[in-house]
Amino acid sequence: MAVHTLSRRQIFGYGTAGAAALMLGTGAWSTDSAFAAPVLTGNPFSLGVASGDPLPDGVVLWTRLAPDPFAEDGKGGMPATPVRVQYEVAEDERFRHVVRRGSVIATPELAHSVHPEIHGLRPDRVYFYRFRAAGHLSPTGRTRTTPAAGSDPRELTFAFASCQAWQDGYYTAYEHMAAEDLDLVVHLGDYLYEYGVKTNKRGVTTDPKFHTETVGLARYRLQYGLYKAEAPLQQAHANFPWIMTFDDHEVENNWADEISENNESPETFMLRRAAGFQALYEHAPLRRTQLPKGPDVQMYRRLSYGRLADFTMLDTRQYRDDQPCGDGASANCAERLDPDRTLLGARQRDWVLKGFSRSPARWQILGNQAPMGQTDQDPGADTLVWLDPWDGYVAERNRLLAEAGTRGVRNLVVVTGDRHQNYAWDLKRDYADPGSPTVGSEFVGTSVTSGGDGADMTPQGEQFLAANPHMRFFNSQRGYVRVRVDRDRWTSDFRVLPYVTRPGAPVSTRASVVVEDGVPGVQV
Repeated sequence: MAVHTLSRRQIFGYGTAGAAALMLGTGAWSTDSAFAAPVLTGNPFSLGVASGDPLPDGVVLWTRLAPDPFAEDGKGGMPATPVRVQYEVAEDERFRHVVRRGSVIATPELAHSVHPEIHGLRPDRVYFYRFRAAGHLSPTGRTRTTPAAGSDPRELTFAFASCQAWQDGYYTAYEHMAAEDLDLVVHLGDYLYEYGVKTNKRGVTTDPKFHTETVGLARYRLQYGLYKAEAPLQQAHANFPWIMTFDDHEVENNWADEISENNESPETFMLRRAAGFQALYEHAPLRRTQLPKGPDVQMYRRLSYGRLADFTMLDTRQYRDDQPCGDGASANCAERLDPDRTLLGARQRDWVLKGFSRSPARWQILGNQAPMGQTDQDPGADTLVWLDPWDGYVAERNRLLAEAGTRGVRNLVVVTGDRHQNYAWDLKRDYADPGSPTVGSEFVGTSVTSGGDGADMTPQGEQFLAANPHMRFFNSQRGYVRVRVDRDRWTSDFRVLPYVTRPGAPVSTRASVVVEDGVPGVQV
């Protein structure tokens, strides 16, 4: 662990008074103080509404007041004063039967975002919500609580997605996702990319303030404003509760704990990480337990869907060792086999393993950021793999997969983003052993836009299928994965688009891949 000349409190930049201002927007503290409603020249709900992390008795709601989300100072066109934001939760879309009503304070310290946590709702129910501030009414959002703890729901339908570089295409995938009949959405990271967007595959001219790389807090806020202004993304957020995590691009490509890809000093990089985490929280439906403390955030967590499924959301960035052998790809990197190397960190790994032992769920779902299964790029004798994902941390992967069997996990299914390609493959206890048993299944979902239009099959895909006998399906188009889970079967529908560099693409199901209850591995 690097020694900092700056404390984490100094990196955070807020003392006790500042922390109190931050907590007002979470609903953790109430206040009877009056706040005069400012006169706003535009719609303060330009970035939409969202809900997230559903529980049997409630959800967290989100909005950010930003009449000018493209304001260069990152303040969204808001005055530097607190603003009261009212919310309502109802059983019907016309709000005739309001079941929860309250208010929270949007503060400039959190870019006038609010995250009220709603409790006392009924399990497995649809609710509608909206906000009101400064005389303006927000769009209506729709959310859903999860089934009661200990219940045995018949089925679960959700979608998972990742990797939505604005500069690489239109968010048409979210138009189609918003029209699905889903219980929730899982987003696996790269919600934001730190790169400038002067050059883009949309073929549009962008304002110069978006051309620089995203580093400081104001610039991260501006980048989120650009992304979240997209109507399809807003609609998908408004229609379903989301369970979110991050990968690397929310801060910087391929960062590892306190180590920057670009060899910045730890102090400089941790300041950037703090800015990236704060901006993420300001723009996502996350609970106050995910409120960052400077460059640190508690993101790994577990949410249950009755006894049918557990979602165990991993954090594969904050606690990892640096990538071995200088990152990149290698066929002869012995360091990747080091038994002491960790991707999760000891504390998170132990938490995951204890969850394996204690959970009564039929389906154990790991929300994972970079592929867990081996991705050999050489059909020959060599094993040529990338070193940033789990292939760079082989011993910990082997231990995790072995422990899943030892601890009685009935059905282990990993859902993953990052790769901009669709895979369905078997998880092996040890990929170096040709006779190693299959212990689980992994579905890697393609990107929403990242990489541009894509293709059904590519030369790289042909290499992967030849080199990886555990891979049963490959596709390189854009889209998302829709999952239907019941007591007997898991079905992943790979929903793909023929193009994203212009709007209006249709969606189709390229393949449906099944996992049977009690039978490890995928069936195409």
